[in-house]
Amino acid sequence: MHDSLDEIERFIISKVKEIREQRGISQTSLSLAIGKSTSYISDIEAHSKTAKYNIKSLNLISKALGCSPKDFWPEQPILEEKYEFVKEIEIKRKS
Repeated sequence: MHDSLDEIERFIISKVKEIREQRGISQTSLSLAIGKSTSYISDIEAHSKTAKYNIKSLNLISKALGCSPKDFWPEQPILEEKYEFVKEIEIKRKS
């Protein structure tokens, strides 16, 4: 697994693969269905490269797989230690 990918990116790659395999769709078929090269999906799923999905591709993949783009995302944020500086912003309500 490539260390340059964040945990959230690895999660999304795994979810796309899981849904793709559940539907019995090959990497090549999915790549071609979204207008990409035949190795597009396999390069990303290999985890040996820094290749990853972008939002546009995830939208097209969800259409091709017959699911919602939100099916690829976790229920809660995934934050690695390197992002521990991120703080939740308190929203003040207007009176």
